[in-house]
Amino acid sequence: MSAIAIVRPDATWAAQYDKTAQVIHNILGDTALRIDHIGSTAVPGLAAKDVLDIQATVVSETDLDDAVELLVAADWEVRPPRRDHPVPGLPKDELQWVKRLVIEPMYRRRVNLHLRVAGRANQRYALLFRDYLRAHPDTAAAYGEFKKRAASLPLESVGEYADLKDPVCDLIYLPAEEWAERTGWTV
Repeated sequence: MSAIAIVRPDATWAAQYDKTAQVIHNILGDTALRIDHIGSTAVPGLAAKDVLDIQATVVSETDLDDAVELLVAADWEVRPPRRDHPVPGLPKDELQWVKRLVIEPMYRRRVNLHLRVAGRANQRYALLFRDYLRAHPDTAAAYGEFKKRAASLPLESVGEYADLKDPVCDLIYLPAEEWAERTGWTV
């Protein structure tokens, strides 16, 4: 039995994000430069795990730790990893991939809150990936089908699922970079 459940798209995910983003903003205040809905639940019509992925962008690595302290004080829980996987063709510098991951307080709406530094490769990746899928529904549909098939495998953890998914995301991201350049997309 797989540890992953991919569900049909839910038209209320955007509203759920809005409500959750306000809670996060109330906790982080000016520590967060921006709060964005990322991941599959941010792409209309895309099947996903029923977990909101949200990215809070901060100015510096010190602010990552400050944000974590504020969230922990509000009963959020810090989780691994402390970095994202490096993407082929993007900077290999470890600092480009540093992040913090926290999850919601117990008995609340499932959220993965990714804290990343403004201007770093991983912060840009999450936003460009989302916007590219929003602009390319056929690619999003193919990605959704991959996720359903991957989730049906006998995976024992979300980590195994993420490891399987990462190279596929990178294959989508590489043409997304070309699209961003061609269209003038910016963060």
